[in-house]
Amino acid sequence: MTTDIASWIRERAISEVECIVPDMNGIQRGKVLPAAKFLKSVEDRTLRIPGSVFIVTVTGGYPEDIQHIVPDFDPDLILVPDATTIREAPGYKTPTAYVIADAFDGAGKAVEIAPRQILKKVLALYAAKGWKPVIAPEAEFYLVSKNLDADFPLTPPPGRSGRAETASEAFGLEALSEYEDIIEQIYDWCEKAELNIDTMIHEAGAAQLEVNFIHGDPLALADQVLLFKRIVRQVALEHGVYATFMAKPMAEQPGSAMHIHQSVLNAETGRNVFSTPNGRDSALFRNHIAGLVRLMPQILPMVAPNVNSFRRMRPDTAAPINVHWGGDNRSCGFRVPISEAKDRRVENRIVGADANPYLAIAASLLCGYIGMVDRMIPPKALAGNAYNRARTLPRTLEGALDRFWNCKPVKRELGEEFFEVFYAIKQAELYAYQSVISSWEREYLLLKV
Repeated sequence: MTTDIASWIRERAISEVECIVPDMNGIQRGKVLPAAKFLKSVEDRTLRIPGSVFIVTVTGGYPEDIQHIVPDFDPDLILVPDATTIREAPGYKTPTAYVIADAFDGAGKAVEIAPRQILKKVLALYAAKGWKPVIAPEAEFYLVSKNLDADFPLTPPPGRSGRAETASEAFGLEALSEYEDIIEQIYDWCEKAELNIDTMIHEAGAAQLEVNFIHGDPLALADQVLLFKRIVRQVALEHGVYATFMAKPMAEQPGSAMHIHQSVLNAETGRNVFSTPNGRDSALFRNHIAGLVRLMPQILPMVAPNVNSFRRMRPDTAAPINVHWGGDNRSCGFRVPISEAKDRRVENRIVGADANPYLAIAASLLCGYIGMVDRMIPPKALAGNAYNRARTLPRTLEGALDRFWNCKPVKRELGEEFFEVFYAIKQAELYAYQSVISSWEREYLLLKV
């Protein structure tokens, strides 16, 4: 893609630019500027945003006791747009562009806690070893009827037939065609925005869809997943429904994941280092899996970041409850798909659709990297049903955060500051959640206990 932002904007007669900054939860924040103002701001280095953008919680609050990282007076950061991310924004009457920006302090140093920078840090570790990771995300989401009162459960929307789904329709073509208008518009808008999406299928849940992204560079694909969520939500609203990437939006339906297929190439030769010259699993492949198995349970909040995330991980729901691995085994946390030697990869099935794509991809790749560097040895591959084995993943965000804070190998690579900020944000969100009295408590405890 072009690196000359000014020429790109002029050639397409862009009038407005959305300058996007992904926060710690993967929520898009930033500024909308007239194109001329945007270009001048970039040139003058006056395109700025408060540093607190990286510590805001999903509820819109801020955690306490981290003023040594982001001071109370909240100094500005300088935004530097990444020219490789600029693309046309579909659906606007005024010609508009999206561009994703990185944040720098006044001394020109990149903000280390920024999620995009965290992923860059992990990719730099691979590059220093002469390795190039390749990923392919699969994002699941639900279409639901508009819900104007948060106290009421979500429900599947009616399709073209006028009826809502009531039973599992996994891979159903007739079920998929119920939402043909929405799906076609998603494809059209993604094409305009140059997102490399591939197959879309109907998943097991009522009005649950999944899109596969074409494999490629991890940073570029994290950018694409971020924008894809924005586009899908906008398309759904155009058709009078919501699209949600919540991990478990409906109690009686399966959860939504963001499975990550990952492999590692020799940066010089392009050869897949997960395979030996004769096509067998390499030692590095097994080391990579060992790192995932050992470390992913310790940093689970990076791939399951919300209290709702843990509702998804239940037995026999296509969501893992432990970290076994196996060949073409979807009950496992880590599945090795059937493939040719050049395409050998592992699929991380633990990641939720609600995860920040930058942090989720960084976490998954970093676990594998540490396994490769430390030459970790994986347990034996599981041939049977992993749901028949003990649960080893935390059941709640509270339990997961305790383990996260004490994961020294990952903390060493990502930095104490990132761990402190991420932990503080999640603790603040957990406290806000635990302050709410639920309808379940009123239903079963109000007049009985």
